[in-house]
Amino acid sequence: MKLKICKNKDSILRSKSKQLLSITEDDIKLFDAMVKIMQEENGIGLAAPQVGILKQMIVADIGTGVLKLVNPCVIAAKGSLSGKEEKCLSLPGVKVLVKRFNQVVVEALDLKGKKIKLEAVDLMARVLQHEIDHLNGKLIVDYLPWYKRIFVRMKNTV
Repeated sequence: MKLKICKNKDSILRSKSKQLLSITEDDIKLFDAMVKIMQEENGIGLAAPQVGILKQMIVADIGTGVLKLVNPCVIAAKGSLSGKEEKCLSLPGVKVLVKRFNQVVVEALDLKGKKIKLEAVDLMARVLQHEIDHLNGKLIVDYLPWYKRIFVRMKNTV
C-alpha cells in the first residue's frame, strides 16, 4: 500500500474521521503503511486523515516503540498546560507554539479490537493530543490567533 501525506489545503485534513466498528486485515495493512511513511518522513506521529483516509486510526513512535490506536480519545487530561513548538507532516515549514496538557489518559482499541486505556506523559501525551486533533479536523494552526493564521495561510497556502 503506497500512501502520500496530504498537505496544506487538502480538505480531508479539515474533515472529521469515522470510528471503526471492527478492525479488518486492510486496516492492519493501513497501519503498517502509516508507520512506514511516518518513519520515512522522520515523524513521531501520524493520523489516517493525513494520508487521505477518514478513519480514526493513529500511529506514534517517540523512540519507545510503535503505538497503533483505533478510535482514540482523551478521557482525562491532567498536569500542567505547557507550551511547546509543534510541527506537522501535513504542514511543512510551519511551527506553532501549542499549549497542551502534559499528562493524558487515552481510551482506544488495540489491533485485536480490545478496549484499552493508556496513560501518557510529556512528549507522548503531546503526540497523542496532536494526532487526535487530526481525527477531528483540527490542525496546529488553529491554535494561533486569527491574525497569525492569515499570515501562515498566505505564506504556506494552508
